Amino acid sequence: MEIKQLESFAAVVRLGSFTRAAEELYISQPTVSTHIRTLEEELNTRLILRTTKSIEVTAAGKKVYDDAVSILQLRDRMLQESAGGAKRIIHLGASTIPSAYVLPEILPAFGRLHPNTFFVIHQSDSQGVIDGLTDGVFDVGLTGMPCQQENLVCRSFCRDRMVLITPVTAHFLELQARAASPVDILLQEPVILREKGSGSKKSVDRFLERAGIPEERLQVCARINDPEAIKNLVAGGLGISIVSARAARNFLLEKRLLAFELPEWANTRRLFLVYRAERAGDRRLREFMEFVVQHYAAEQESE
Repeated sequence: MEIKQLESFAAVVRLGSFTRAAEELYISQPTVSTHIRTLEEELNTRLILRTTKSIEVTAAGKKVYDDAVSILQLRDRMLQESAGGAKRIIHLGASTIPSAYVLPEILPAFGRLHPNTFFVIHQSDSQGVIDGLTDGVFDVGLTGMPCQQENLVCRSFCRDRMVLITPVTAHFLELQARAASPVDILLQEPVILREKGSGSKKSVDRFLERAGIPEERLQVCARINDPEAIKNLVAGGLGISIVSARAARNFLLEKRLLAFELPEWANTRRLFLVYRAERAGDRRLREFMEFVVQHYAAEQESE
């Protein structure tokens, strides 16, 4: 098995096209096909089902793709380190909420203080970030859920709230005016949920468990892992959802959504910094992590 075979396969899966993969890699399309055919022969399994109009990745192909991406990322890191890039590059994995609503707050400010530190950012769900740290792909991770692995250190850095969001309609305005119970609303309306693996989904699961509501009682109309898509679908009237208050903030200010506060015992969760225990002495990582912790400590003191 050769790196070039993994590069061709990963490019085809990511771009959905042999032609576009060949263009990106600056090789011929027959060469891409040969790389993938050789890889399939070595692994003794079909990875891609190809027709004249489209390609379909098999179940085995999806697993091989995830492994190929990890291998290629590790290759890239080795090349950067050999060129001296490790002196100033941090590979950061971030789950959905931190990547969309935390990093834009902290990275510009951190960059002004540390102009020679640069970031390669990989977005995944919380479990994907934890897996990437375990595999050595990331230097540090920001997640919406804690982890229990012995080789990882998990440090809370920020408090977040979960809120029930609904469309802005006369029906929901009336419910808001009479302070209707969010539990009752959940049981009466179509609900959009996050996919498994996200910290937000785990927070919702804990809320439902403590409220004594099995998920089967909900009218789940969609499962989506993008909070921006969820907000747009709720604003458009598809259903209601429980999301991070940080994610909902802009739509609430623009009055495109209504928010119902969850009970106090259910509305708070934590965001976490996660890193490998053996990297605790890394000066660059320490500077970044202390900056993040101090930034949000000051924010919460001002609330």
